[in-house]
Order: sequence, then C-alpha cells, then structure tokens
Amino acid sequence: MSQPHNPILGATWMLTAGICFAMVNSIAQYVSFKMQLPSTTVAFIQYFIALLVMVPWLRSMGIRNALKTEHLGMHCLRVFFSVIGIQLWLWALAYPVPIWQGIALLMTSPLFATIGSGLFLGERVGPARWFATISGFIGAMIILEPWGDNFNWATLLPVGAAFFWATYSLMVKKLSHHDSPTTMVVYLLLLITPFNILLAVPDWTMPTGNLVWGMLIGAGLFTALAQWAIAKAYAVADASFVQPFDHAKLPLNVLFGFLVFGWVPPGRLWLGAAIIIGAVFFITHWETRKSNTAQ
Repeated sequence: MSQPHNPILGATWMLTAGICFAMVNSIAQYVSFKMQLPSTTVAFIQYFIALLVMVPWLRSMGIRNALKTEHLGMHCLRVFFSVIGIQLWLWALAYPVPIWQGIALLMTSPLFATIGSGLFLGERVGPARWFATISGFIGAMIILEPWGDNFNWATLLPVGAAFFWATYSLMVKKLSHHDSPTTMVVYLLLLITPFNILLAVPDWTMPTGNLVWGMLIGAGLFTALAQWAIAKAYAVADASFVQPFDHAKLPLNVLFGFLVFGWVPPGRLWLGAAIIIGAVFFITHWETRKSNTAQ
C-alpha cells in the first residue's frame, strides 16, 4: 500500500515544526544568555519535559517490542552523538552566537553526512556529491568569514553540532538495516535524558522564578510538538516534497532572533545560505533521481 500524499498538509506540518524550533531556539538563548542558566541545565530540563509530554505517544508505539534489539551499544553511541550535538548547539546559543548565523551553519549537516557515507558506509561519493559538498562548505565560509576581524572561535560550535548530528544520521542509516524506525525513536527519547543528566551535573543550577520555569516548560512543549509535527509531515506527504520546507527554519529563526534580540543579519548570510541550501537541494534531488532510476 503506497503512502498517501497530501502536499498542503505535509507542508503545513513541516512549517509548524520550523516555527516551533525557532521559538525553542529563542527561548533557550534567552534563558541561557540573558538569565545566565547553564546550557547543560537548559538541555536536560527541555528534553526531559519533552519526554514526559511524549510518553503517551511512546506507549502507543509499543515500547516493549520496540526495545528488542541486538545492537544496544550502537543505539547508545548514536544517542550520545546526538546529545553532544545538542550540547554544542545550546552552548553556541548561550555564548551567544546569533541565531541567524548558527542556523545557517547547522545546514551543513547533510554535507558532513555525504562525506561520512563514503568514509564509513562504503558508499561511492562521485563528482556530483563532491561538487555539492565543496560548494556547501564555501557557503559556510562566507557566513563564518574566518578572515574577518570579527571572527570568533565560538561561531564554530554550530558546525561542530552539525558534524555530530550528521554522524548520528549515518548511524541511524546503518542501524535501519537491522532495527525498525520505532526502535530508533524509542531509544532516542529514552536515552537522551540520562546522557543529558550526566552532562548537566557538573554545572547544575536549579532554575528559580516562575518566568524561567515557564520558559523552560514552553521550550520542552515546543520541542515535543516539533518532533511530532515532523513525524506527521513525513506520514502524510512524500519525503522528497516536504524536505525542502525544512529550509524555512532559516528565515523563521532570523525573524525570531530579530524580534527577541534585535539581531539583523548581514548580507553575506543570504549569499552563504543560498549556496548551502542549493548544495543540499542538489544532493537530495540527485539522490532521489538516481534512486528512482535504479528501481
């Protein structure tokens, strides 16, 4: 039975996820930068609340059957990589790295995944992939501007987050040959909190005040809603159709960064981001066409 394709609904869910993530980023940056709450504390509370909200969904997926796997160590390792990506991202927001710059640099994640697929999965990285990958990193350099006087090493934190999330994606791809998507999701949600606890303990700071707690709870709720919206988007529409709507996160985060912090991105952002998005779109289109030809 083929998957139903409802483009309007799929786009709506994907844009909903983008709005939620933009709100989460602004909240996390405000709480960690303005209110001086450690980013590790923010990560633990945010994702723990998201886990509590998603417990009913987890139960409906059948947790007991989903936990059956012969690759527990691999699942632990992939979730650990995901957590490191989360911590680097929230550390960048706490520094603070402007949201517009961080989000644009996060878009390099598929480019890291392309390189990794050749190095670790044994896939052939042909000229088309290398062209797109190199073009994407040129776009990242335009945004970073490491030759400029205002360059700060902290701006590399989102690139580090992109690298670890790409590694996580590659491990998901490798494990998908053995375990179901449900198993992937269940282990991610169950293991992410213990790892966040371990990283939060050294600098743990108990949040005080209704405002801080309200913002953290809001971040957790929006995180859960974003994850659910992404799942719904892929369930009601073709992946190749909804994926480009993920790029809407850049203008959405630019908007929220302006509304909350008054940050206005320079012109080089749009040039660099256009090159990165173009490179990612090219890789996606190329792989989809190649896959359809092979069928």
